[in-house]
Amino acid sequence: MDNQNLLKSCTLCPRACGVNRLKGERGFCGASDQIKAARAALHFWEEPCLSGELGSGTVFFSHCTLQCIFCQNYQISSCQKGRKISSQRLCEIFLSLEQQGAHNINLVTPTHYIPQILEAVFRAKEQGLTLPIVYNSSGYERKETIALLKGAVDIFLPDFKYMDDEMALKYSHAPDYARYAKESIRQMVEQAGKPEFDENGMMKKGVIIRHLMLPGQLSDTKKIIRWVYETFGDRVYLSLMNQYTPTEQVKGIPELNRTITRKEYDKAIDFALRLGITQGFIQEGGTASESFIPNFDGEGI
Repeated sequence: MDNQNLLKSCTLCPRACGVNRLKGERGFCGASDQIKAARAALHFWEEPCLSGELGSGTVFFSHCTLQCIFCQNYQISSCQKGRKISSQRLCEIFLSLEQQGAHNINLVTPTHYIPQILEAVFRAKEQGLTLPIVYNSSGYERKETIALLKGAVDIFLPDFKYMDDEMALKYSHAPDYARYAKESIRQMVEQAGKPEFDENGMMKKGVIIRHLMLPGQLSDTKKIIRWVYETFGDRVYLSLMNQYTPTEQVKGIPELNRTITRKEYDKAIDFALRLGITQGFIQEGGTASESFIPNFDGEGI
């Protein structure tokens, strides 16, 4: 992996800023050429086949290529909270999480650090790391960048946030979101293949496509559910989430300043079932809560 070339004119994400991060230039995401992370710990709020009983070994990276206005991890995606670390330190973190009993290594918002992460992953594998690697992203990816992950990533956990271009522009400044999400998710499925699980029901490889429902946007949710089912059938799992939690950043946006209603969520579930989806995850009860937002205090970094 030639880190120098990938960071010299950065086009890792669809924004293709072309900045020279090696010389201190910053693009849309704000990341430099050095990894910055805010937390590395066992995490219990992922899908059951990822969190299990012992937790997912989750590393939360700072900065973000999408920066949604409603982001629950706003502190690290836009406010740049976190600490700078080397690839060697990241390798040590992976090995430490394995020693703590993690079911997998879960890379949250990793796109802008792919060259450095790959270096750490392969170094950790040389030192005995055997856990599945989870690529947990916004879905706003270039298929060419995803192709770089072949042989390093076992499980893809992309969001599919919007089908509607106007919404993507309004809330994430990414009017081309759906096009890139579709292309990159196809690439992920091609690389990971059909889902595989171990004897304890923990995922070893595969793709779980997440969709966080937004208030009042049931129609867009249905379009995404239909596309996932008609495109992949049983080759992927769909995770339909109702945990949307209004943050301070959306108080001036009336349509986003509320949680999902039980009726909205039930209608989305019913639609998925009527289509024929059988491989998926749903959330029970009133899950919109700050409990889903970790304390980014530098733990494990």
